[in-house]
Amino acid sequence: MTTDLTLAPGRRPDGTPCLTVSGEIDMSNAGVLADALDGTPGRLVLDLTGVHYLDSAGLSLLFAHADRLELVVPALLEPVLTVSGLADLVAVHAAGGPPAP
Repeated sequence: MTTDLTLAPGRRPDGTPCLTVSGEIDMSNAGVLADALDGTPGRLVLDLTGVHYLDSAGLSLLFAHADRLELVVPALLEPVLTVSGLADLVAVHAAGGPPAP
């Protein structure tokens, strides 16, 4: 059974592509997010403020695209990104923090 995941593409005021993600990112739907990331070339702001669950399949996917991602995350996900080491590879902004340049 696939868990709920909503993706909403957009652009930041500076024109940088942004993908807003809501729901859960897990092995049942990581392929949907992978397709969206693969379909957006170049730098991408990934807004995960609406994500309330992220499993290892989701983390692996973020690691695979770390060289071009900037993440906006809720407080719930900050420890996961720090412990996994992903926060050392990508810019991570707390939800409600300063917007990406």
